[in-house]
Amino acid sequence: MALVTIDPVAPARKNKPNLTLFQIFNMSFGFLGIQFGFALQNANVSRIFQTLGAKVDEIPILWIAAPLTGLLVQPIIGYLSDRTWHPYWGRRRPFFFIGSILASLALFTMPNSTALWMAALLLWVLDASINISMEPFRAFVGDKLNSRQRTTGFAMQTFFIGVGAVIASLLPYFFTNVLNISNTAPEGVIPDSVRYSFYIGGLVFFSAVSWTVFSTKEMPPDDIQSWSEEKMRSKGMVNAITEITNGFTTMPPTMLQLAIVQFFTWLAFFSMWIYTTSAVAQNAFHSTDTTSKAYQDAGDWVGVMFMVYNAISAITAFLLPLLALKIRRKYTHMICLIIGGLGLVSMLFIQDKTMLLLPMVGIGLAWSSTLTMPYAILAGALPAHKMGFYMGVFNFFIVIPQILAAAILGFFVRILFNDQSIYALVIGGVSMIIAGWLNVFVKDADE
Repeated sequence: MALVTIDPVAPARKNKPNLTLFQIFNMSFGFLGIQFGFALQNANVSRIFQTLGAKVDEIPILWIAAPLTGLLVQPIIGYLSDRTWHPYWGRRRPFFFIGSILASLALFTMPNSTALWMAALLLWVLDASINISMEPFRAFVGDKLNSRQRTTGFAMQTFFIGVGAVIASLLPYFFTNVLNISNTAPEGVIPDSVRYSFYIGGLVFFSAVSWTVFSTKEMPPDDIQSWSEEKMRSKGMVNAITEITNGFTTMPPTMLQLAIVQFFTWLAFFSMWIYTTSAVAQNAFHSTDTTSKAYQDAGDWVGVMFMVYNAISAITAFLLPLLALKIRRKYTHMICLIIGGLGLVSMLFIQDKTMLLLPMVGIGLAWSSTLTMPYAILAGALPAHKMGFYMGVFNFFIVIPQILAAAILGFFVRILFNDQSIYALVIGGVSMIIAGWLNVFVKDADE
């Protein structure tokens, strides 16, 4: 039976029943796979680009694929998932499943890139596929959980994001230092430790998302019987574009306030993902030669650093909601972002590789809060029948700062900082501190 595209004008289901912890576990488990792929991308793509010949100031523009695909894919997928229903597959799960297939194929292919253009193209494919799976997951929590359990639902997602990212980030280091698989290769060749990590990532991505797809059911809209194929055919692409465009002018006030916080937050995270490898290689391992053991060791160590911040994120996923009950969600988010920003700035003064793990603790707090608090606040401020669409629009304020970072960071690093990548992390840290203070202006309507 084909998917049915619907017009979501039905009133939201009221008094949603509490779900068991195991049910929330099942509906969130797919995020382990999604973040597995995302973490491999974040920790290794800059390394792959430089191995294939990219200069340090060219890395940001090569990364622009990631935010641009998000800019295009997220609102469209959110819009379509709001208007999809199938008796077996449901509303959001078709998108989880299709995205997992495409992302897994990209993960298997990327480490076999033989040219820089090929790796850049595969980053487009990988990021678009991750977005197809990830975007409906946020709306999934709003669909299935009542306001009492919503923060728990996002915290469970954050927990699996942390677990997936911990394992994925550590894989290249594990292959090199435990299994003695080479982390060096001839010029222009991706090391085996990275290739095998991406292969495992492809398997985990598909398996974890499939667990959620086949273990979780979705509730049909209340007036499912009123939808007909004739009504479906009356909705065309022009109407879709019009609704998406209008969505930007009808954002709830809370969403706009959070959007500004997100802008500065994600400028910081994107700076970190782009430049940590080259910054650590220069500052702590004293190498810029991508064929050298020192540079590749730095790349492995960045995986360990990213493992630490993701581990902290997983550990604190269920602690931050408890803090939020005491001091409110927005102040919890403010504190975590300021601590994370100070962590990024402090990396300028640290040259010992072991000491570089300390800033990752603060960054882990910021990451945990970023994956939980804004979405928990936002879900209570959105109309239920447009949850997927507005979640997609909200993510514009994740990808726009990434595009800005891709456009300007290379210039700053090359011209102002004489190719010293560490100063890109300082810029990110200052941006994250600003994001933290801006939470003062956020109104949490759901509270």
